[in-house]
Amino acid sequence: MKRRKFLLALTALFGIFGIKRRAFAEPTEDYDWNAHYYAFVVDTRKCIGCGRCVRACKIENEVPMLPFYFRTWVERWVWLKEEKEPKVDSPNGGMEGFPTIYDERAIAKSYFVPKLCNHCDRPPCVQVCPVGATYKTKDGVILVDEKYCIGCRYCIQACPYGARYLYPFDGPRESRRGTADKCTWCYHRVTKGYKPACVEVCPTQARKFGDLKDPNDEIHKILEENRIQVLKPEMGTKPKVFYIGLDSEVR
Repeated sequence: MKRRKFLLALTALFGIFGIKRRAFAEPTEDYDWNAHYYAFVVDTRKCIGCGRCVRACKIENEVPMLPFYFRTWVERWVWLKEEKEPKVDSPNGGMEGFPTIYDERAIAKSYFVPKLCNHCDRPPCVQVCPVGATYKTKDGVILVDEKYCIGCRYCIQACPYGARYLYPFDGPRESRRGTADKCTWCYHRVTKGYKPACVEVCPTQARKFGDLKDPNDEIHKILEENRIQVLKPEMGTKPKVFYIGLDSEVR
């Protein structure tokens, strides 16, 4: 789909989600990269699996409206009474929600798990990039410079969270075609004083984004008052996406 057609097709959806694309908003002139260090919190107790976050992300970041291309997605984890292993599904990344496929009487426990790039403090993707296209900013965000990315897929293979994909050659964003793509925490919004699109549209505030260097940011209270987990802690990547209400089985 051509870029123009892609944007025209999505125009009506912006009103639905109540957000405005900030890609071309004026940057904050006094933004200091050394004064911030960001983190993300997902509260699985609040996520209802509506898919608004996934759709908003695709709109904001011009991610193809096709399966397999996601900067963020939602998984459903279900533990049935008669089975030991959980059932996991994510139809189309959870973008349209989740159909009822289990008898409620057979469910012992279930919840939704939103996933995205973990913006690790020890990012393996940065280490394996042969041309330095993947890098970590001073404020803790992992980005890909599409001008230098050669599409070798090393970073995609190195990510233990499956958070990267190769942007399709017929995708709407021409400059990004054939390069590694991933969640950026909507960096173009954050540096202009806005929240990531997925955070802004979440109807239950299951997603929170904050600045660890700001002592007045609510994220400090959230991290202090809740039992926090991260995905795959044994990997030693030090992820900065923190989860509330997560079981150890969730990978």
